Amino acid sequence: MHLSEITHPKQLQGLSIHQLEEIARQIREKHLETVATSGGHLGPGLGVVELTLGLYQTLNLDRDKVIWDVGHQAYPHKIITGRYHNFHTLRQKDGIAGYLKRCESKYDHFGAGHASTSISAGLGMALGRDMKGDNFKVVSIIGDGALTGGMALEAINHAGHLPKTNMLVVLNDNEMSISPNVGAISRYLNKMRLSPPMQFLQDNLEEQFKQIPFVGETFTPEMERLKGGMKRLAVSKVGAVIEELGFTYMGPVDGHNLEELITTFKQAHQIPGPVLVHVATTKGKGYAVAEKDKVSYHAQNPFNLATGKALPASKPKPPKYSKVFAHTLVKLAENNPKIIGITAAMATGTGLDKLHAKFPKQYIDVGIAEQHAVTLAAGLACEGMRPVVGIYSTFLQRAYDQIIHDVCIQKLPVFFCLDRAGIVGADGPTHQGMYDIAYLRCIPNMVVMAPKDEGELQRMVVTGIEYRDGAIAMRYPRGNGYGVPLMEEGWEAIPIGKGEILRHGDDVLILGYGSMVNSAMQTAEILSEHGIAATVVNARFVKPLDTELILPLAQRIGQVVTMEEGCLMGGFGSAVLEAFMDNNVLVPVLRLGVPDKLVDHAKPDESKVDLGLTPSQMAERILQSFKPKLSTVNV
Repeated sequence: MHLSEITHPKQLQGLSIHQLEEIARQIREKHLETVATSGGHLGPGLGVVELTLGLYQTLNLDRDKVIWDVGHQAYPHKIITGRYHNFHTLRQKDGIAGYLKRCESKYDHFGAGHASTSISAGLGMALGRDMKGDNFKVVSIIGDGALTGGMALEAINHAGHLPKTNMLVVLNDNEMSISPNVGAISRYLNKMRLSPPMQFLQDNLEEQFKQIPFVGETFTPEMERLKGGMKRLAVSKVGAVIEELGFTYMGPVDGHNLEELITTFKQAHQIPGPVLVHVATTKGKGYAVAEKDKVSYHAQNPFNLATGKALPASKPKPPKYSKVFAHTLVKLAENNPKIIGITAAMATGTGLDKLHAKFPKQYIDVGIAEQHAVTLAAGLACEGMRPVVGIYSTFLQRAYDQIIHDVCIQKLPVFFCLDRAGIVGADGPTHQGMYDIAYLRCIPNMVVMAPKDEGELQRMVVTGIEYRDGAIAMRYPRGNGYGVPLMEEGWEAIPIGKGEILRHGDDVLILGYGSMVNSAMQTAEILSEHGIAATVVNARFVKPLDTELILPLAQRIGQVVTMEEGCLMGGFGSAVLEAFMDNNVLVPVLRLGVPDKLVDHAKPDESKVDLGLTPSQMAERILQSFKPKLSTVNV
């Protein structure tokens, strides 16, 4: 059977191990060809091919539920659930999503974007199943990295207290390599431990101890320790922890041995209560380049499949915002040992790996634990450090409580650097940085700013480091800057709450924020071709807003446009409207930004067209909205 013939996962059942191995080879081939062409996540999916095939041998996906933690490891799942022929559209507009989407396939049982959610969702489904009197299987798959997330640990703790709730957790551990000896021993011990006699022994251990003369009903501390030791004899250190939490532990299992995987999963389904199967896989399996460099090949832009190297750009590009941020922070850290960079498993993405390389003692990676990252920063600030929390906009949402309670209420000087703010492209709605303006500006003791370009970003890094009157946040986009001149050192801080006028005109006032300032300038140029003269302001700060600058301009010009790359509800435009109302400035305002809708996966430029956020589209909106007054300008 060829992979292209598989339209339903049931077709895999009954195939021989040899046939499944051939299917596995074809999945990797399809996976590599697609990602090399369109870009996407590489290493995670390559590592779970056999895990997926082995597990699906033991399930009926028309009834049973599989919840993948972080959807980018589920590319093989997508390929064998009827999406093979469309897989070449991965992460492209109107194509296959890079993450799981319930609306894309009935086999995507739960959407996956942010990590550490699968066990919670799976437990919810299992409890719902039992409440309805149904009997389908529930399997949650989670990686070792995602297991560090507090939410995952909370879910494990809850599930462990429900011994009658059947569910299977598969731990995809792609950092552990299993030697033949360890594998053989673990297989033997699990076979023995899970046999009916051993199960009986474990379940009745206490009763048997009570039969020992002179022990009876009373257990000495030594006997308690002996009882616990006997129970843990057959499990690894990881297994002992899992079993203490109320799970039956199986593993570690070789994640690339189909026969062993199928046998283990079949056995796991027969064990009542919560079960965890520990599967050891190799990230990037089957592609030597990815196996060797697991970090770089976690995700890739289009690349040469033969060499593994990224395809060269058609022309030189300006540096990425993250690179400029990292370079500036490292230069400042040279003279300030109190600067501490904090990341939540995104060192490379945020650029903080550069700080780690130069000043390892001034760098902390907490793993996938955004909540901990923020409160850790609060603790560091209490001790006079200058914590710089580099987290993607979409991931900082997970630490909202900590931002309010642990940082802002206590007025602690923590500097939040929000990479990937605004439209991020192919990763889709789970990763769009749409909401940070709205969710941060409403918090007391919080300053919120955004640079118009990479040069201004350098100054804002200095601003954030020097600000000590509370928390301060800087949002900046994914991708490359505009090529403006950069400085190696000597940057000056920007006065808090001060914007700047970039262009003068008497017909309309355009207020741009962050990444939309450049678009505002282009829009003003288009308007000038229609005889409309626009004043363009780079707001810089949404909180505090520069009302001393904006209010008189609005009153004089009488027509205002706001531009932002974020949600309109509660965003920059809303802040401007609030300021106008509070100060009795009654002028018409056109807000341009992201409406109340999800932004799906596509190239950023494609998304901007759909949202009406290109300069030509915005110029047309302005002309239409203010047509009566603007038409008199030209008379």
